[in-house]
Amino acid sequence: MNIIKKTIDMGNGNVIEIETGKLAKQADGSAVVRMNDTMLLATVCAKKEAGENVDFMPLTVEYQEKYAATGRFPGGFFKREARPSEHEILIARLVDRALRPLFPDDFHAEVQVQITLISCDRETAPDALAALAAASAIAVSDIPFNGPVSEVRVSHLDGQFVINTPLSKIDSADLDLIVAATDENIMMVEGEMKEVSEDLMLEALKAAHNAIRLQCKAIAELTVEAGKTVKRVYCHEENDPELKEAMNKAVYQLCYDFAKQGIPNKQLRAEGFDKIKADYIESLNLSEEELAAKQFMIDRYFHDIEKEAMRDMVLNERTRLDGRKLDEIRPIWCEVDYLPCAHGSAIFTRGETQSLSTVTLGTKLDEQVIDGAVIEGTKNFLLHYNFPGFATGEVKGNRGLSRREVGHGNLAWRALKHVIPTGPENPYTIRVVSDILESNGSSSMATVCAGTLALMDAGVKISKPVTGIAMGLISKGDKWAVLSDILGDEDHLGDMDFKVTGTRDGITACQMDIKVDGLSYEVLSKALAQAHAGRMHIMDIIEATISKPRDDYKPFVPRIVQIQIPKDCIGAVIGKGGEVIQKIQAETNTVINIEEEGDFGIVDVASSNKDDIEAALEWIKGICAVPEVGTVYQGTVKSIVEFGAFIEILPGKEGLLHISEYDWKRSDTLENLVHEGDTIEVKLIEFDEKTGKMRLSRKALLPKPEGYTEPERAPRRNGGERRPPRRDGESRGPRREGGERNHLNSGGNHRR
Repeated sequence: MNIIKKTIDMGNGNVIEIETGKLAKQADGSAVVRMNDTMLLATVCAKKEAGENVDFMPLTVEYQEKYAATGRFPGGFFKREARPSEHEILIARLVDRALRPLFPDDFHAEVQVQITLISCDRETAPDALAALAAASAIAVSDIPFNGPVSEVRVSHLDGQFVINTPLSKIDSADLDLIVAATDENIMMVEGEMKEVSEDLMLEALKAAHNAIRLQCKAIAELTVEAGKTVKRVYCHEENDPELKEAMNKAVYQLCYDFAKQGIPNKQLRAEGFDKIKADYIESLNLSEEELAAKQFMIDRYFHDIEKEAMRDMVLNERTRLDGRKLDEIRPIWCEVDYLPCAHGSAIFTRGETQSLSTVTLGTKLDEQVIDGAVIEGTKNFLLHYNFPGFATGEVKGNRGLSRREVGHGNLAWRALKHVIPTGPENPYTIRVVSDILESNGSSSMATVCAGTLALMDAGVKISKPVTGIAMGLISKGDKWAVLSDILGDEDHLGDMDFKVTGTRDGITACQMDIKVDGLSYEVLSKALAQAHAGRMHIMDIIEATISKPRDDYKPFVPRIVQIQIPKDCIGAVIGKGGEVIQKIQAETNTVINIEEEGDFGIVDVASSNKDDIEAALEWIKGICAVPEVGTVYQGTVKSIVEFGAFIEILPGKEGLLHISEYDWKRSDTLENLVHEGDTIEVKLIEFDEKTGKMRLSRKALLPKPEGYTEPERAPRRNGGERRPPRRDGESRGPRREGGERNHLNSGGNHRR
């Protein structure tokens, strides 16, 4: 067994080890990457031949976290790992976007990369190591690949850039990015920020790139030591150079001239290019059999020529496919409060891209529970992005959530999360849903803008509006053009898709995919500056539609009032088996949630009816209230006994109204004077804080009769408490264990 290991010192005590030759040796390539006690196993397998008429890279990247890696059981009925979570999908997408551009253009054999978290120390984030593991597995295989490539996490903490930040410190950072790069070029960026400047972001990319170069050097050395410098020979495309040359002469200029017309409508542009191709095919005078044999090749060549003509047109004419200038934003219109029954709603339309977004406000019971192998907890701000087929005029069944929908939704969620209020300012669980109704590029950025509008329409007190824009790049030789607010076609034909979101004060999230070598920091700086100008233009339109969150929520939105109660009152409010809290909710038509926080219980009471909330709050406050001697209470008669009556003066708190304290006149019984359920005004005259026993008096609230003389006072009992005077025939009740008599018992503890 030939085991090869490479060690990379990343500084600050972080050492990464790459090992190959021990595990999964029947895969085309496999490697284990370890940092501290976090370990990832990556494997790669490729088919020997491509499928028939395949002109794309059929790459599949899977990422899975084993629960055993953190010593946990999976949840659910089957107690085993199931379909990937959104967290796992997002990590797989990060790796896919780093690897995909680096396979040769004419390599179309199916490739599968699988990355498995096999050990995790909970401080070393596995997402920062996943691409390194995948690239290492490819490096020790014979699969052709224009790498090496790797990823790191870069964070900005306390004024310093930190590489592969510990999990416990990520939330404290004001910038958190995952960056993928080769030795020469940055390939992919994804992350979130707390309103940082463009300059700080560029510095973060440089810091990340320097760290990635160390990893790329180790991967290159690993390839040599594993003896995998020679890759497999392949030819996965059939070509006809003469046909390609003839097509180029026949249709290139036609495509160039048509693109130069600047047609805003996507469908009309597509129909125009289709006609050029159809006219060319007709000019060939091929039989059905000859056309069938050449159709796939003609389609591929025409696509390449059309792409080249459009790119050249943009670089030479400095104008866009839809007639815009390079930095011009498509026409925008917005509307809020479109849906009368939604808690908040908005339409954002930019050109031929449209998002209808809604906001729903719920209670803590609506929070999302996250139960992953590494990430656990709850989330009270959710954003979901949906992309149906009709958005692009396609017939496509809804077969569940796509990875693209997960990724675009997560980007918009990152963009907005830092402006969502927290703590007492926001007792709600918030769900934003963006349904894309039309799409011609930048639908994730339309989601950010529509989400901002819908949140303000709902009355959510976001700190600042957020907008987003997608930037593109076309480059050829020493010519390049940065495009603002790119179309779908410009994304497809271009060299970069760079999405930037932010407030007026800084960037909140970004996502960048680069498809070309040699992208300089000068170009990135230009793209960021142009993106800032575009975002401010969109911000003006957003704020003209609705400038700030509504002062109040809509009438039908559930109101949530939050109060604090003493920690030792939580049990009393909940009751045995939840009996008390369920009763409060049922009788007041509210939803109540209690969480322990420090020395207090945080109580949320939710209802769309203000009076119901007040009733529930009074009930809860009554349970938690401490009885005060001398205070007058409106009590409810709970039971009548031979020596008096037990009166509930606060929820769950009862005291004894002795016969002698009912009136200045002598009474032998209260049975004909009060009845169970009666409301009676009483004064608390004695309260034992240790035992909770309470003595009540109605007599103390009545004027003393003239000539009234106090009866002889009874001697004190043990502990100093005076025994009330015994009346003829009066029984003091049976003694309980320990000698205590019933008639002084209080608040729910007396025996009846």
